[in-house]
Amino acid sequence: MKKIFSKINFVYVGIPILLLASSMLLFNFSGDKVVNKITLKSVASPNLTDSSISLFFVGDMMGHQSMIDAAQVKGENKYDYLDWFQFLSPYLENQDYAVANLEVTLGGSPYSGYPQFCSPDSYAESIQKAGFDFFITANNHSQDKGKKGLERTIDVLDQLHIDHTGTFKNEKERADNYPFIKVIKGKKIAFLNYTYGTNGLEVVAPNIVNKIDTTQIAIDLDKAKKLAADFIVVTLHWGAEYERNYNSSQNKLAQWLCDNGTDAIIGMHPHVVQPMEIMHPKNNSSKNIPVAYSLGNCISSQRDQYKNGGIGVGLNLSISNGKITFTDWSFLPFWVLVRHNPNGFYLIPVSDWEKNPGKYNLSADDIEKIKQFGKDTRSLLNGNKEMN
Repeated sequence: MKKIFSKINFVYVGIPILLLASSMLLFNFSGDKVVNKITLKSVASPNLTDSSISLFFVGDMMGHQSMIDAAQVKGENKYDYLDWFQFLSPYLENQDYAVANLEVTLGGSPYSGYPQFCSPDSYAESIQKAGFDFFITANNHSQDKGKKGLERTIDVLDQLHIDHTGTFKNEKERADNYPFIKVIKGKKIAFLNYTYGTNGLEVVAPNIVNKIDTTQIAIDLDKAKKLAADFIVVTLHWGAEYERNYNSSQNKLAQWLCDNGTDAIIGMHPHVVQPMEIMHPKNNSSKNIPVAYSLGNCISSQRDQYKNGGIGVGLNLSISNGKITFTDWSFLPFWVLVRHNPNGFYLIPVSDWEKNPGKYNLSADDIEKIKQFGKDTRSLLNGNKEMN
């Protein structure tokens, strides 16, 4: 939807003059619809000729120290990450809404990598400029820089006008903004986000990091339905790190979500790709619910086999007679190239490298690694469609 290095000015639905007086409680003057205090961010004016919606998801946006060092502009106290995403950005241009897991805090200087991540604000800004629209922020590193880090991350994302959900300054902020609902082509897409924990770091009241708790999730799903969400996506930080298959706890929770009204489930955290499958609610075997257990790393400094890349997952939804249904999905494997001249961590779609190897000028060692990543990922996801 967005072109690299450019910013889209969205057009919002106008308010008919005759309804203005009676609508002041339902609309704010920025043009974002508000229903029961929930802000409904609008991607664009509904286009009655459109019959589909495309969503795109990637996994963990990490911020290791080597990444911070590579992004620093030589001789300056500035950081620039934008070029790292240049080869992935073209795949985002035709997506209606692109989602990433921001697995760092934006807590301000001094910056730090593992184990307590804190990246420059320009990291988030570069991800946005590359074409991502929405960050989920509930993950095991949400609390890495304490109360200040959690709250400053929210402030920075708000200042950059980047949609986000998963962490909140207080209960009122959560009540007013959760579930997060985005209006895309006139349809309400609800996004819910939860994590298994925060690495043992206590969340300081009144801050909130959404935790995986089926009692609370059931309340949130019910609220999304009452807000007339047309499609509900649940994103989860779950599973065991570096395990290439999902475990019974993930499968059990996925089935519970299916049975309780979730329309799609997208997982992160293991830092390796896990399977994609279609599930069905127990009371409706004809309804297809896509479950991607783990998208792996989007970008990180981890270089071991399976960890040095990830996938993007594209969901295609059709609009017919006013209703949204999931139609199909596909995956895009990409590998992370580490270069030192210029310094950077570059996301390379495997299929594009195969078609245009001269474009990337990889070393013999890098060629073997990207081939291996492609082979491993395609083997694991055999039977699912790969994105062109």
